[in-house]
Amino acid sequence: MMYSLDDLLHLMNRLRDPQYGCPWDIKQTYATIVPHTLEEAYEVADAIERGDFDHLQGELGDLLFQVVYYSQLAREEGRFEFAGVIDSITRKLIRRHPHVFSTGDLYAPLDTPQLSEEQVKERWEQIKAEERAEKSDAPEQLSLLDDVPTALPSLSRAAKLQKRASQVGFDWPSALPVVDNVREELDEVLEAMADNDSVAIADEVGDLLFAAVNLARHLKVDPESALRGANAKFERRFRFIEQALRDTHQPIEDCTLETLDALWGEAKRQEKNVSSCG
Repeated sequence: MMYSLDDLLHLMNRLRDPQYGCPWDIKQTYATIVPHTLEEAYEVADAIERGDFDHLQGELGDLLFQVVYYSQLAREEGRFEFAGVIDSITRKLIRRHPHVFSTGDLYAPLDTPQLSEEQVKERWEQIKAEERAEKSDAPEQLSLLDDVPTALPSLSRAAKLQKRASQVGFDWPSALPVVDNVREELDEVLEAMADNDSVAIADEVGDLLFAAVNLARHLKVDPESALRGANAKFERRFRFIEQALRDTHQPIEDCTLETLDALWGEAKRQEKNVSSCG
C-alpha cells in the first residue's frame, strides 16, 4: 500500500499527542521549526542542482512535512488547518492566473486566449500589488517593498528589493551602467581599506555585494544559484588540491602558496579538458 496525505496528517497528529506522542515533536514551536524548514528547502534545491532525482522525491516529502507541521501547530491553537492552507493557495493561484481561469472556475474548459510571457509577468505583478494594498491597514504608508521577507537569504532578498523598485523605474537602463557602479563600489572599498576603517570597510563591502547582485539581475542570473555554483566549483578544485597532495604524501600545511596556486591551475585545466571533450 501507499500512504496518502491523510495518513501524513494523522501521523503528525500522533507525534504531537500530549500523552503518547514524541517528546521532541511535542515541545516544538513555529520558531524552532523554521531552521529545519530552510534546511529542507535547500536540500530540495541541492538535489535538483545535482540532478539527483533518485532522492528528490524524499527531499520533497521532507519539505512537505514542514508545511504539515506548521498546520498542526495552527490547528492546535484554533488558527487554521491544513485544508485551509490548500484552499488558500488554490484560490490565490486561480486569482493570479486570469489568463488561464478567466471565469474563476478551477474546472472550467481551458478556452482563454494565451498571453505572452511578458504580459503574464506584468499581470502577475499587478495582481500582487492589488493584494498588498488589500492587506495594508494604512494604504497611505504602503511601500513597494512590503512583504519582501526579511528571512530570505541576503542575495535573494537584495534581488527582490531591486526588482520591486524597478517596477516604478528606479533602476539602471541596462547592464553596462551597473558594471560601472560595481567598479565605483570597489573603489570605495579600496578607499575604506586605505583609511583602515573597519566599519566603513564592512559598509562598503555590503554596497559592493548589493551592486554585484544588481549586475546579476540585469544579466538574468539568479545570484543565489550563481554563488552556490561558485561554492561548488571552489570545493571541487580545493578537493583536487588535497587529493593531489595526498598522492605525493605532502602535508598541505607545508606547501607554499605558489605550489597550491599551481595545483589550482591544474584543477582548472583538467575541468576545461573534460568540458571540451564533453
